[in-house]
Amino acid sequence: MMKNNLPMITGIGYAIPSKVVTNNDLTGLYETSDEWIYTRTGIKERRVFASDAEAFDLLKQAAEQAIKNACVDKEDIDLIVAATSMPVQFMPSSSCMVQALLGIQRNVPAFDISVACSGFVYGLDIANAYIQSGVAKNILLVTIDNCSRYVDWTDRRTSILFGDGIGAAVISAGDVSDIMVIDIKANGHVGDYITMPALKGNCPFVDQTPTQQFCTMKGQDVYKFVANIIPPYITDDILAKNNIAAEDVDYLVLHQANQRIIKAVQERLGYDDSKVISNIEHLGNTSASSILIAIGEGIKDGKIKTPSKAIVCGFGAGMCWGGGVINLRDGIFKPENIFQK
Repeated sequence: MMKNNLPMITGIGYAIPSKVVTNNDLTGLYETSDEWIYTRTGIKERRVFASDAEAFDLLKQAAEQAIKNACVDKEDIDLIVAATSMPVQFMPSSSCMVQALLGIQRNVPAFDISVACSGFVYGLDIANAYIQSGVAKNILLVTIDNCSRYVDWTDRRTSILFGDGIGAAVISAGDVSDIMVIDIKANGHVGDYITMPALKGNCPFVDQTPTQQFCTMKGQDVYKFVANIIPPYITDDILAKNNIAAEDVDYLVLHQANQRIIKAVQERLGYDDSKVISNIEHLGNTSASSILIAIGEGIKDGKIKTPSKAIVCGFGAGMCWGGGVINLRDGIFKPENIFQK
C-alpha cells in the first residue's frame, strides 16, 4: 500500500425533504398514537419526498455539498457509488443519475449497491478498497432511500418507522487514513426478516394475480437479531479486536433504526449522552442515509466537534451489517455550504 493511497474522508453532505409526517398524522390511517410510536421507537416525525423532482434536486444538492466541502472539482471524481435499496427509480441507476445531475462530463464508472440500511458502511468499505488499490483517487459515495414509496401506509408495523433522506461523502487518496477500522458482514439465512418482493402478475403468460409489493418486516425478529448482534459486534469485533478502547473514541453514530437499540449500545460502551448522536426523533429511519445525515446534523448543531473519532455502524435487510471507526476531520462539513433551508 503506497502512502498516498490512503482513504481520506474529505467532505460530506446531506439533504432532507421539507414535507413532515408526524405521528399524529398517522393516527388518521390506523389505530395508533404519538405516545405508542414514540415509546417503542423514539420517533416523533419523519420526512418524505414530495415528488421525483424534489428527490433529484436534493440528491444533487447533497452531492454538490460534499464535493464543495471536500474542495475537489467535480471533474476529478473518478468513481460514483450509490447505496440504495429503495431508489426513486430503478433505471437509470441512482449513481448514473448523480453523474448526469452534477454535469460530470468524464465517462467515469458508476454503480449502485443494495444492502439497505448498511449502505453507507458497505460503500465506505468499497471506497477504501478502490483507494488503497490505486484504482481511484476521488470517489463520490451517495446514499439515497425513498422509503415512503415502498412501505404500505396501511401497515402500522412499517410505516411508522421510515423516512426519506440523502447523504453524500467524498473519499480521496491521501497520506493519512480516515478509516481506522472497517468491517462488513451478512447472514442471508435470516433474510426473510425484512423483505420486499418484486411486482407480481405483470407477465400475461404467467398465471399470477397482479399484486403491488411493499416492504414487510418481522419486527420482533428484527429487533431481537439486532439487539443480540450489534452491541457485542461493536465492542468486540470493531473495538477490542483492533485494540481500540471505547474511551478513546469521541462519538457513537449508529444507524437510526430504533432509539432503544442506540441506548443499548450506549450503555454497553459506557458513553454519556454527549457522545451519542441521535436524530431519529425528527427524521425516523432514513435507511442507508441515516449515518451521514446524523454526522452532518451533529456538526451543524455543535453536537460533534472536529477533529474527532466516531464509531459508525449500520444494520438492516439481508440481514446485513457493518461498522468501523472513522476520523471526522476539520472542514469535513461546513454548515455555510448547506444549499437548502
